[in-house]
Amino acid sequence: MALRITDECINCDVCEPQCPNQAIYMGELIYEIDPSKCTECMGHFDEPQCIVVCPVECIEVHPEHTETPDQLMARYHQLTGTGTSG
Repeated sequence: MALRITDECINCDVCEPQCPNQAIYMGELIYEIDPSKCTECMGHFDEPQCIVVCPVECIEVHPEHTETPDQLMARYHQLTGTGTSG
Protein backbone atom coordinates (compact mmCIF):
# COMPACT_ATOMS: atom_id res chain seq x y z
CA MET A 1 0.00 0.00 0.00
CA ALA A 2 1.27 3.39 -0.82
CA LEU A 3 0.92 6.09 1.78
CA ARG A 4 -0.65 9.53 1.50
CA ILE A 5 -0.41 12.78 3.38
CA THR A 6 -3.70 14.23 4.63
CA ASP A 7 -4.89 17.83 4.84
CA GLU A 8 -3.60 18.01 8.41
CA CYS A 9 -0.07 18.45 7.00
CA ILE A 10 1.62 21.56 8.41
CA ASN A 11 4.43 21.63 5.81
CA CYS A 12 7.09 21.18 8.47
CA ASP A 13 9.55 19.76 5.89
CA VAL A 14 10.69 16.78 7.99
CA CYS A 15 9.20 13.94 5.91
CA GLU A 16 10.62 14.76 2.48
CA PRO A 17 14.32 14.19 3.25
CA GLN A 18 13.51 10.97 5.15
CA CYS A 19 12.03 9.21 2.09
CA PRO A 20 14.60 6.82 0.61
CA ASN A 21 12.65 6.62 -2.67
CA GLN A 22 12.19 10.36 -3.14
CA ALA A 23 8.43 9.76 -3.30
CA ILE A 24 7.56 12.81 -1.19
CA TYR A 25 7.37 16.20 -2.86
CA MET A 26 5.80 19.60 -2.26
CA GLY A 27 2.38 19.77 -3.89
CA GLU A 28 0.31 22.89 -4.47
CA LEU A 29 -0.63 23.28 -0.79
CA ILE A 30 0.91 20.42 1.18
CA TYR A 31 3.44 17.66 0.75
CA GLU A 32 2.29 14.72 -1.35
CA ILE A 33 3.48 11.15 -1.91
CA ASP A 34 3.89 9.66 -5.38
CA PRO A 35 2.29 6.19 -5.06
CA SER A 36 4.41 4.86 -7.92
CA LYS A 37 7.54 5.46 -5.80
CA CYS A 38 6.25 4.65 -2.31
CA THR A 39 7.25 1.28 -0.89
CA GLU A 40 6.40 2.19 2.72
CA CYS A 41 10.20 2.05 3.14
CA MET A 42 10.16 -1.72 2.53
CA GLY A 43 13.65 -2.81 1.60
CA HIS A 44 15.15 0.22 3.35
CA PHE A 45 13.70 0.33 6.89
CA ASP A 46 11.42 -1.69 9.16
CA GLU A 47 8.77 1.03 9.19
CA PRO A 48 7.84 4.04 7.03
CA GLN A 49 10.21 6.82 8.00
CA CYS A 50 7.80 9.60 7.06
CA ILE A 51 5.33 8.27 9.63
CA VAL A 52 8.09 8.00 12.25
CA VAL A 53 9.09 11.67 11.91
CA CYS A 54 5.68 13.28 11.27
CA PRO A 55 4.84 15.52 14.25
CA VAL A 56 1.11 15.76 13.42
CA GLU A 57 0.48 12.13 12.40
CA CYS A 58 -1.01 13.10 9.03
CA ILE A 59 0.34 10.18 6.98
CA GLU A 60 -1.92 7.20 6.35
CA VAL A 61 -2.40 4.25 4.03
CA HIS A 62 -3.71 5.39 0.67
CA PRO A 63 -7.07 3.62 0.21
CA GLU A 64 -6.78 3.63 -3.58
CA HIS A 65 -3.36 1.96 -3.63
CA THR A 66 -3.59 -1.29 -1.70
CA GLU A 67 -0.62 -3.55 -2.37
CA THR A 68 0.85 -6.66 -0.83
CA PRO A 69 4.29 -6.75 0.78
CA ASP A 70 5.49 -8.71 -2.29
CA GLN A 71 4.30 -5.92 -4.59
CA LEU A 72 6.01 -3.30 -2.44
CA MET A 73 9.24 -5.32 -2.46
CA ALA A 74 9.03 -5.67 -6.25
CA ARG A 75 8.70 -1.88 -6.52
CA TYR A 76 11.72 -1.49 -4.22
CA HIS A 77 13.77 -3.70 -6.55
CA GLN A 78 12.53 -1.80 -9.59
CA LEU A 79 13.33 1.60 -8.07
CA THR A 80 16.76 0.61 -6.76
CA GLY A 81 17.81 -1.40 -9.78
CA THR A 82 18.39 -4.47 -7.65
CA GLY A 83 17.02 -7.76 -8.80
CA THR A 84 16.06 -10.89 -7.08
CA SER A 85 18.13 -13.89 -7.82
CA GLY A 86 16.16 -16.98 -8.14
